[in-house]
Amino acid sequence: MRVRFGTDGIRGVANLDLTADLAMALGRAVADVLASPAVVVGRDTRRSGPMLQAAVTAGLTSRGVGVVDVGVLPTPAVAFAAARSGLPAVMVSASHNPFADNGLKVFGPGGRKLSDADERALEAALAAELHRAGTAGGPGGDMARGVGAVGEAVGTVSEDPGVAADYVGTVVDALEGRDLAGMRVVLDCANGAAWQVAPAALRALGVDLSVIGDRPDGININDGCGSTEPGALAAAVTASGAELGLALDGDADRLVAVDHRGLLVTGDHLLALFAADFRARGRLVGDAVVVTVMSNLGLRLALAGQGIGVRETPVGDRYVLEALDAEGLVLGGEQSGHLVFRSLATTGDGLLTAVLLADLVGRAARPLAELADQAMTVVPQRLTNVRSDDPAAVAASGAVTDVLVRARSALGEQGRVLVRPSGTEPVVRVMVEATDAGLADRVLAEVCAAVEAASGAIAP
Repeated sequence: MRVRFGTDGIRGVANLDLTADLAMALGRAVADVLASPAVVVGRDTRRSGPMLQAAVTAGLTSRGVGVVDVGVLPTPAVAFAAARSGLPAVMVSASHNPFADNGLKVFGPGGRKLSDADERALEAALAAELHRAGTAGGPGGDMARGVGAVGEAVGTVSEDPGVAADYVGTVVDALEGRDLAGMRVVLDCANGAAWQVAPAALRALGVDLSVIGDRPDGININDGCGSTEPGALAAAVTASGAELGLALDGDADRLVAVDHRGLLVTGDHLLALFAADFRARGRLVGDAVVVTVMSNLGLRLALAGQGIGVRETPVGDRYVLEALDAEGLVLGGEQSGHLVFRSLATTGDGLLTAVLLADLVGRAARPLAELADQAMTVVPQRLTNVRSDDPAAVAASGAVTDVLVRARSALGEQGRVLVRPSGTEPVVRVMVEATDAGLADRVLAEVCAAVEAASGAIAP
């Protein structure tokens, strides 16, 4: 069995694609490749989370590695725990995916993204573990081969009950003593991992807070709520007269906002706002921002108009982080709301973004609606997912390449088109931008038709 890491670890349907055996094998692979005395392990609120966390823990401890169990916490809080201890970490979460999915995301020592070399080594070690399990009568075959820990060599499991409060404290401290006293905000926790820590942080800053999506039951994570479905948040904001709404996703590594009118403020708008604010305060190191290929053309134009440089990467926060670290830059992110403040965190952090955004709005003493409208003008963008059994092969096929040549000719300098295989789902993602919305729709239809035809031709 060959398992590859996508742009955000391994994901799949829990107990079908992502089984306990696979999770145990990954724990052993992490123990062998990263060679750390202990590993931090956390999870979100999915029903399958305890099962998979237990399996990862079993794999690690069977190799003599200790486990620091931090329980239900956001992905950035797990990375925070790893950063302060200097340990690697495993997060059990499928982020914004539906509840039946789950995932395994591995951080290197200190809560940092894995290097390409470590990721490839983990893939190879995981494949070897799965092969051994299949040929030695299951995972228990390790003992017969003498590679499992026995007696006092078995790894221990401990808890870190203070990590949640310490993480909240660090987020609060990001405002350097300022507060958000009296600001009326609605927060959507997506029934996910931040359902306790996010309200705690905002209330500690004095926010007049209403919370939705804070009743996780194991199956309602991201269900009609959170950053991927902000309709309920928009309704709550307009009904309550709040100044803004903040929506996290299931593992709270991303954020989108809505203004007082209930209108969506995307990650591109947030990047434009933060870039201008950082620059005005002399904090935009290198006068450049890292974006991905999916960021709206309007963001690029807005930044260029201010003399702010743009560094473009493939989709995925790991690529954003690599680009930030390569030049020592401090701000980057994705249209989805996955923003990285590199001087404050080792990974994207939705709660940190929420607090910094509320602070920005408060300091500006202007509505988010006005700030966002002035930050950038969105170029019409069309996004579609086309299901495929082999997204990479379809995206690289000759038929798709040919239609892209025609599409780019039709768009000229007034737009762009992008076709890419998803790193987390069995789909090909198609994006078309054009200043002429009608042209964008026509090009999208032509490209999607070619992708669908290629998917049918390549399907097994």
